[in-house]
Amino acid sequence: DYFSVGLVANGERLVSSFESQLGMQRNGYKAGGERAGLDASVANATLSGYAALGQRISAFADAQSSNILDLHRTLFFATLGVIVLVALFIFRPMSNAILRKTRELVDARNSMAFIAVHDGLTGLHNRTFLTDHFDTLIKGAHRRRERLAVVQFDLDRFKQINDTLGHAAGDYVLVVTAQRMRDSCRASDLCARLGGDEFVMILNGAGTTEDIHALAKRILAEINEPITFQGTTIMPGASAGIAVYPVDADNAQDLLVHADLALYSAKKLGGGNFSFFSEELRRELDYRKQLEQDIRTAIADKSFEVYFQPQVSLTSGKISGIEALVRWNHATRGMISPGEFIPVADKCGFMPDVGRIVISKAINEAAEWDRAGIDFGRIAVNVSGTELREPDFDEFLFGTLERAGLAPQKLSLEIVESVILDDEKTGIAAKLRHIRAAGVHLELDDFGTGYASLSHVNPNEIDRLKIDRRFVQNINENGDNSKIVRAITELARGLGISIVAEGAETEAELDSLMAIGCDQVQGYSIAFPMPQDKAREWLAARSPKKAKLKLLQGSLG
Repeated sequence: DYFSVGLVANGERLVSSFESQLGMQRNGYKAGGERAGLDASVANATLSGYAALGQRISAFADAQSSNILDLHRTLFFATLGVIVLVALFIFRPMSNAILRKTRELVDARNSMAFIAVHDGLTGLHNRTFLTDHFDTLIKGAHRRRERLAVVQFDLDRFKQINDTLGHAAGDYVLVVTAQRMRDSCRASDLCARLGGDEFVMILNGAGTTEDIHALAKRILAEINEPITFQGTTIMPGASAGIAVYPVDADNAQDLLVHADLALYSAKKLGGGNFSFFSEELRRELDYRKQLEQDIRTAIADKSFEVYFQPQVSLTSGKISGIEALVRWNHATRGMISPGEFIPVADKCGFMPDVGRIVISKAINEAAEWDRAGIDFGRIAVNVSGTELREPDFDEFLFGTLERAGLAPQKLSLEIVESVILDDEKTGIAAKLRHIRAAGVHLELDDFGTGYASLSHVNPNEIDRLKIDRRFVQNINENGDNSKIVRAITELARGLGISIVAEGAETEAELDSLMAIGCDQVQGYSIAFPMPQDKAREWLAARSPKKAKLKLLQGSLG
């Protein structure tokens, strides 16, 4: 090829150059001419060789570029394969962990979302879900031109079940009740637990009043079926109140309020019944709303009054105590019965405020009597569980005693059986022990009407039992009442606990109580509840009596 020829020619030129040098010495210019011809040949061959060399180099470069591209391509795919292998063998466990954690987070989020709108015990929807979706249900009923019924349920004997069988039994009853309600629901209906032993059903496409009546009757019959818990047969019982859209109200809040009012009416019938909201109940609702507002005003003005009813010993005639009773002399309606306004105040959460007004006024009045040398035994004040659950109740009580200058030993707190049966988690039991340790006496009010076991009648916790008036009244005609009073009296005497009978209204009842051995009494036969000025006069004028107390009728005149 040209490159080889050029290479040989240049080699030949080198040899000829030496020969030319020698020849010129011998032959002169002849040798030089020959060398010039050779140079031209060599030059042509060299140019051709260089051209061939460029072509070879270019071809070699192209071949090398192709080889390098193939090499790069091979290295790329090899690297990619290595990365995949590394990911599979090294990062795969990490990716599995990430996927597992992601699934756990998703499950946790779903669980939290479920808990947010469902009751933890029964699995039914909760109040939050009901509040969020009730308006949607109403809009759907309006769009379809259908009636919608709100049925609110409340178990009749749930507290008794909790008190006698324990909270585990109560929880089981709630779960079974919820399942029975769920089984009674159609797919389009909504069941929810509002809290405690209160449930609600929203019936879509409720139909006629007769249809709702039949459905409510069937559901109550199922709920009222016996429940067996750990070998014990429980009779739950329930009542229901019904409000219908759009007849009774056109919004969720009013429908629930009206259903609750109808439920209250049903429970007054004795339990196991249901009632529809009516115009009469509407008027009652309006009255309750106004009463609620008036209670707020009375609390702000501290216009609740305290009346006092004495307790005396039948054998000595001495005053053993005096009970403070709340009264409300309304500005326009006159005296309103405690049985009328206390349930409203309690339902609205006003009882702690009302109770503190009564406690303050009672303690201050008793302190005035004490400073005046008027004997009153001990001042007794009724205290509800709601008041005792207030975190600062004991501080308030001790502060009131200190400011008034009344010794704790001059005060008694009357509590009902349900309060001492309250779970220890509420802190009521510990609070009562703290109060009693300071010298304040504790009395168990309405004894025999609740569900306290005898283990709660402890002389280390209770200072006095009060026999409920229903056992005292007609004690002479009713042999069972006489036996109950005698049994309670003997129990108290055996435990070293004092006792007082409420509701004694006749001399015959006083005679029977004395014969049984119940010495202390309280009732109309002794004195009617009196305002503070009359009570002060009554106490100041009180003189020692004979062994048998004479009736003090007309003492207020």
